[in-house]
Amino acid sequence: MASGKEQTTVLVEQDPTSRPRDIEKQQPLEDAVEQDVSSLEPSNDNPAQNNLPRDATEEEIASLPHVTDKVPFAAWAVIIAGACERFTYYGLITPWQNYMQYPRGKSPVPGALGLGQATAVNISNAFFLFSFVTPMMFGLISDIWLGRFKTLMLGLSLYLAGCLILIGTSTPTALDNGAGVGGLAAALILVGFGAASIKACFVPFVGDQYLQTKPRLVRRQKGDLVIVDGPRTLQFMYNAYYWFTNIFALSAIPVTLLEWHHEFWSAYLLAASALAISIISFIVCSPKLVKVTPQGNVLPKAARTLMCAAKSGFKLDHAKQSYQRTHFNREVTWSDSFVEEMKKGLVACRVIFFLVIFYLCIAQMYNNLVSQAGHMKLGGVPNDMIQAFSGVACVIFGPPIQGLYEFLAHRKIPFGPIARITASFVFCGAAMAYAAGVQQLIYSSGPCYKFPFACPESGGTEPNDVSVWMQLPVYVLLAIAEIFGFVTAYEYAYSKSPKQMKTVVQSLTQLTAGAASLLGMAISPASKDPNMVIVYASLAAAMGVSAVAFLWRFRRYDKIDRELNQF
Repeated sequence: MASGKEQTTVLVEQDPTSRPRDIEKQQPLEDAVEQDVSSLEPSNDNPAQNNLPRDATEEEIASLPHVTDKVPFAAWAVIIAGACERFTYYGLITPWQNYMQYPRGKSPVPGALGLGQATAVNISNAFFLFSFVTPMMFGLISDIWLGRFKTLMLGLSLYLAGCLILIGTSTPTALDNGAGVGGLAAALILVGFGAASIKACFVPFVGDQYLQTKPRLVRRQKGDLVIVDGPRTLQFMYNAYYWFTNIFALSAIPVTLLEWHHEFWSAYLLAASALAISIISFIVCSPKLVKVTPQGNVLPKAARTLMCAAKSGFKLDHAKQSYQRTHFNREVTWSDSFVEEMKKGLVACRVIFFLVIFYLCIAQMYNNLVSQAGHMKLGGVPNDMIQAFSGVACVIFGPPIQGLYEFLAHRKIPFGPIARITASFVFCGAAMAYAAGVQQLIYSSGPCYKFPFACPESGGTEPNDVSVWMQLPVYVLLAIAEIFGFVTAYEYAYSKSPKQMKTVVQSLTQLTAGAASLLGMAISPASKDPNMVIVYASLAAAMGVSAVAFLWRFRRYDKIDRELNQF
C-alpha cells in the first residue's frame, strides 16, 4: 500500500571517500529473514578459516547459497523515521475523498466540502500528479546542490506547514466561514512538495546507509559456507522499509475513527504529530547518518553522452571513449564506466515506465474504491477505513514473501525483478477484476441498484444491500501486488542508476506515477454511476495486457542479471 528496476545488474558501488566513518551495525529483524545474520561470524576452530571472510570467487558465487548482510543502525533509524512520515501521508489522504466529496452534515458519511465524486476524484488525481511530477525538481536540488539529507529536511518543513494549514481550515468554524476549499488548495500544494521530496530522496537515502561490498565468502557458526550478498541485503532493507511503512500506514484506522466520531481537523492533527516525530528523529540521528556529498550537475554530461550515441548509430556502446578514439580519433570527456552506468539507468527507466497502469490501479484505493464502499452496508465501519486492510495485508504477507525470496535464493531458484514485477501485475489485475464483480453485485442489489442513494426508497441514506466486507479481497490482492511491485521498483531504480544520478533516476520513476494520475484524471468523468463496472473491468483488462507485454519485452533482463550473479 503504502508506496519498483533494470537491465545489466551490478553491485551498487559506493565511493568510500564519501563516507566519513564506519556506521554502527545493528541486527535486522530476525523474524523477517530466514538466515540469522548474527551467525555469520567465522569460527577460529579450523585453521582453514583464518582467511575468512574474503571476497568470493565466481565459482563460489555461482554455487553457494546467498544470505543477507547485517543492516547498519543508520539504515534502521532512517527506515523508522520514514515510516513515521508514511503515518502522516496516509493519515492525510485517507479522509480526503469523504472530506471533498460529501457535504457537511447532510450525508450518511462524514463530509465537508460537498464537491461530488467526480470532482473529488479529479482533485485527488491532480494531487497525485503534482506530487509525482515535482520529485524531479527535488532530485536535481539533491544531486546538484543540497544533498539528500538537506533536501529531505526542506521538503519535510513544507510538508509540516501544509499539515498545519489543513488542520486550521478544517475546523467547524473555518468551514462555516468558507475557508475549506482555499485551505485545502494551499495544503495540497505544500503537502505535495513535501511528498515529492520524500519520493525523490528517501529511497536513495536508505540505500546510502549501507556500504555495499563485493560478494564475501563467510563460514557460519554451524559450519557451512555462504555468500554475503550486497544486492540481496539492499532488497531486504527495502522490504523492511515497506513492511514498516505499512504498519505505520495503519494510521488510516485511527484517523477514520476520528473523522467519523469527532471532526476532520482532529484526524489531521494526529497525522501531523507523526510528521513532527519524523522530523525530530532525523535531527536527533543526524550525526550517525551517512550523507553523500552532491557530485555536481552530471546531466549535461549525460546529455552529451546520449547525443554522441545518437550520432554514432543510436548505440550507447558507441559513445564510449575507447570506441570514439578508435573509430573517429575523437576524445570525449566521459569514461567507459560512465557509459555503462548510463546503460543501466536507461534500462531501469524503460522497465519502470511500464508501471503506469499498475500505479493507476493502485490509486483506486484512495478514491473510487472508497466511494464504492460508501454505497455498501457498512455495519458501523467507516467507508474509508476498509482500505486500511491493504496495510494489514502487507504487514501479514510481507515477511512470508521475504521468506520466499530467501528460500528461492538459498536453493538457487531464479525469481528476478522482472518476474516479481510481472507477478505484481497479475495480482493487481485480479484485484480490479474482483472490484468489477463487486460493483456488479452492488448494481444488482436494492434499493437503488445502479444509482445508490438516488432513489426515493433509500431516502438518500440507505445504501444498496451488499456488505462492505465483500471488498476485502480487493485490498488483499492489491497488497500482495504492492509487495512484489513497489519494493522491486525501489531496489531496481537504486541499484541500476548511476552513482551521481540516483536521486534523479528515482525522480524519473515517479513520472510513471504522474502519467498514471494523468490517465486517472482523463477517466475521472466516467467515474460515476452507472459506469463503474466498465471502469474496473477496463483497468483489469489493461493490467492483463501490461503483464503479458512486460514479460515479453523484458524477460531477458532477468537472465542477464543471473549471468552476472546479481539477483
